[in-house]
Amino acid sequence: MDTHNPKVSIIMGAYNCAPTLTECIESLLNQTYTNWELILCDDGSTDQTYDIAEKYADAYKQIILIQNKKNEGLAYTLNRCLKYAKGDYIARQDGDDRSRPERLEKETAVLKNHPEFDIVSTGMAFFDERGYWGEMTSAERPQPGDFITQSPFCHAPCMIRRQALLDVKGYSTDRKTYRAEDYDLWFRMYANGSRGYNIPEPLYDVRDDRGAIARRKYIYRLNEAYVRFTGYKRLKLPFKSYPYVLRTLIIGILPGWAYRKLRRKRYRFS
Repeated sequence: MDTHNPKVSIIMGAYNCAPTLTECIESLLNQTYTNWELILCDDGSTDQTYDIAEKYADAYKQIILIQNKKNEGLAYTLNRCLKYAKGDYIARQDGDDRSRPERLEKETAVLKNHPEFDIVSTGMAFFDERGYWGEMTSAERPQPGDFITQSPFCHAPCMIRRQALLDVKGYSTDRKTYRAEDYDLWFRMYANGSRGYNIPEPLYDVRDDRGAIARRKYIYRLNEAYVRFTGYKRLKLPFKSYPYVLRTLIIGILPGWAYRKLRRKRYRFS
């Protein structure tokens, strides 16, 4: 493991992740690919997140720990992590999820062997208190038309060429893109000429439990609608795409139980 010249920099914003952070970091330490560093930023947590992260940073040289003085949000935090990153490839990880052992190895292989791609991501497996309940996959080689119905890449398991990310100035910190910063990023990268690939297997486990549903707020749907509207214009998508802006707002008014049922029907195991 080369801690001086890592090929991959994993950037992570962690906010009140104390119950899940150990499992998350251990999943990275168990990767078959080892030439990575983790830039972990505690985003003003009020629980034991920082203390847990500090123990790992003290034990492993490839883990760099930083801290925001207050909660700043994901986009700001990831941009701050980028300033510390040394790798040619920038990977993501959320503090309550798990990467499967071969995730980084398979993603780096795609970027190494396919210079035409600036983005690579994978499918995701959803789990909650009872275990796994579904999976999500996306088009293998997303085209602009694949942006219409949903984000073409899963954000948490993605890996991006550093230069391509810097070329669009990283994540937008505009409040109108909050909680849709990944979708906005893909729109801007594709408008700038980047293209990507989705590995058609779940190499990432995303925690999707009752707490995740409880964090749903309508303002985030308004933000997604804004990102869709501006993104469709960036990619010059046809006018028939625009009803999906309204669809986003309609889904946002569903009660929690109805949204959860719809989501599980969409991603449940076939």
